[in-house]
Amino acid sequence: MKYVNAKDVLPEEVLSMIRNYYQGGYLYIPKEQDCGIRRQTDYKIELEKRNQHIYGKHLEGRTNGQLGRIYHLSESSIRRILAKERRHYQKMKESMERILHWWGMENGQLRQIYPSAWELDQAYVIKVYQDKDQLERNMKISQILGECGIPVAKPVLTETGEKYAVYGNNYFLMTEKLQGSMIVNGKDKTIAWEMGRAIARLHRAFLKCEREMEFWDNSLLKEMKGWIRDTFIKNEWKILKEAEYVKTVTSLEQIYDFLPKQLIHRDVHFGNFLFFEGRLSGYIDFDLSQRNIRIFDICYFLTGLLAEETDDAFTETEWMESVRSVTAGYESISKLSAQEKEAVPCVMESIEILFMAYFISVNDTKQAEDALDVLRFIQNTDLWK
Repeated sequence: MKYVNAKDVLPEEVLSMIRNYYQGGYLYIPKEQDCGIRRQTDYKIELEKRNQHIYGKHLEGRTNGQLGRIYHLSESSIRRILAKERRHYQKMKESMERILHWWGMENGQLRQIYPSAWELDQAYVIKVYQDKDQLERNMKISQILGECGIPVAKPVLTETGEKYAVYGNNYFLMTEKLQGSMIVNGKDKTIAWEMGRAIARLHRAFLKCEREMEFWDNSLLKEMKGWIRDTFIKNEWKILKEAEYVKTVTSLEQIYDFLPKQLIHRDVHFGNFLFFEGRLSGYIDFDLSQRNIRIFDICYFLTGLLAEETDDAFTETEWMESVRSVTAGYESISKLSAQEKEAVPCVMESIEILFMAYFISVNDTKQAEDALDVLRFIQNTDLWK
């Protein structure tokens, strides 16, 4: 049998993925008829997920060079991936261009800023929804938060006075663009403190939303003992050991009933909290808002810092400084109970286990393993030392 160098026959992105499983030896690749014909391989699914992730990071402001280092690809490969993803979203952009005249802005210039949102003339944002009920719920939340003095985006009515536009199977909401931008580097202790205060202010305002609206009651503990556990069983505990799962869920169960529950944001990260000149300037995206334990938002944000795939990752010391700064900022407005502080480590672990289960369910092994790495980091850190 003749051996060839994989670099001479495989695209760089394929070679990069193979290295995650095998390096430095001979690898036999059987002919297609030996493998069987499959409509969509696990490899193709993983590539699609990775490419979507790359595009999202690009929209957040990552350069091609940074993306190349994160995903171990050349800049030319990154450019090809981004070009393919742009083509995927082009049809949605074209739909928006057809309806801009409904707001009298047919000559406006669109620029995509999130997978589901476009900026118009640097002054407005158009977000696309497939679910009308979700759109109207989010508009009601924003209205109540605005009445509480929380900086949220204000809707722009169409020329006929409609709050949103319907075109095809989609709903389009235009809002005024909030001042500020997302933070890319979150190591600044002052910014971390401001984030803690921002979460606390939002939680206070959410209490009014609860009095005026009905929300889905969710339970992190029930999720852990339900679909999350079922996912790992189906996966035969290949990524996470059952004993580790049991240890975390047991710790959570012992204290869960003592943790305050209320409406939370559920997706707290720098992409949804805007800053201007070091100060919070706006909140966006209430798609996942639900009733749950309130420390979920704090823990979700802090674990998210560890999940950032940059070449300037947090050290244990830097992350501990962020933990202290965020909690201090939160407590400058709303005090955390002793039970909440005690529960923070197992809530953080539970969130990463949740992510592992989700990524396993969508066949994204790489992301599931990344979540496991974050879990290990948390387990090896004494949070309150």
